[in-house]
Amino acid sequence: MFPGMGGVGGRGMNPAKMKQMMKQMGIDVKELKDVKEVIIKTADSNIVIENANVTIMTVQGSETYQIVGDAKEVPKSLEIPADDIKLVMEQTGVSEEEARNALKNSNGDLAEAIVALSSA
Repeated sequence: MFPGMGGVGGRGMNPAKMKQMMKQMGIDVKELKDVKEVIIKTADSNIVIENANVTIMTVQGSETYQIVGDAKEVPKSLEIPADDIKLVMEQTGVSEEEARNALKNSNGDLAEAIVALSSA
């Protein structure tokens, strides 16, 4: 594909020359440093990639991320932020446990949890 890159006689392309060619084509590649983990959140689960090496390639203004590491899929459980629990407690006068349960029952919907507790 690129002249001088071939493996004739087992020779590869000089990394500096490759970098120069990529720059001329408008391709920039950089590695993110000190990445501990990457989390991809889906509707049903989270994919957690630990010991991640992340490379960003920018081509004509578009960024592509390449992630290499130890991946595992973790089923998603409903996460209720402490601020939401506090707000429901303040609005309804219920205990923390009651507010948390109402938020879980409403799948985290603040308004639905408050209405459910207010009409009980």
